[in-house]
Amino acid sequence: MATNENLPPNVIKQLVRELKNLDEAPPLGIKVGVNDDDFSTIYADIEGPAGTPYENGVFRMKLILSHDFPHSPPKGYFLTKIFHPNIATNGEICVNTLKRDWNPSLGLRHVLIVVRCLLIEPFPESALNEQAGKLLLENYDEYARLARLNYTIYRLYTEIHALRPKQKFKAATVDQTSSVCSIDPKNLESGVVVPTPLAPSLNTMKGMSGQDHPSTGATLNPTGEIGVSSGSGAAPPPMAAHKKECGLVKAQADKKKIDARKKSLKRL
Repeated sequence: MATNENLPPNVIKQLVRELKNLDEAPPLGIKVGVNDDDFSTIYADIEGPAGTPYENGVFRMKLILSHDFPHSPPKGYFLTKIFHPNIATNGEICVNTLKRDWNPSLGLRHVLIVVRCLLIEPFPESALNEQAGKLLLENYDEYARLARLNYTIYRLYTEIHALRPKQKFKAATVDQTSSVCSIDPKNLESGVVVPTPLAPSLNTMKGMSGQDHPSTGATLNPTGEIGVSSGSGAAPPPMAAHKKECGLVKAQADKKKIDARKKSLKRL
């Protein structure tokens, strides 16, 4: 597991400044989260730009910094499944800023803005997803349709997984204030369940390293699917606890109704 020990002190100092700046003044449509113990992996939620096939979507990505950063560019991956010419099926991002055009003076803000701009203006000439690149050039309407469909399928798959009965698993503790795996109740009402955007705090991803979340018992797989791992002797997740509480209230109400009926029969 990578830790801050893999990064030189001067790089850590630079990253702290950049992350603080991103926290206080986040770029448009981007929210950043980081594990305080591992600055080598930066997570971000990117809102789909208006007027694009990705509009109304929230796409999670990560930047992996090498031990010689910033001399070497970070590697970028989308964790949310996305149909895009410059994003491979495994989530790898192909953009010149992270390759031949990389400059050590470029900061994380610039990289994140470039990645979001990639959703607005793809580059089919350097496509990692050949099908998406070909459709973009030959049939934009079909490309846009597949891009929206791809995200819809991912979103529904996430919803089904998130609402799966938890009794099959041992309970795991989830921190409502810092977990990136919580579900926004407003999304449930609209029938849309996507990963809750990262809170604008440097402690948002506390306990997360790579794609594992040891402090929350949650995992984020390469396609962006969110799950809850097993744990022993832990408190139930907030959603499960809420359901349990509702069940107890209903049981108490039913008991009161039965008692009232018994009293009515006695009077007769």
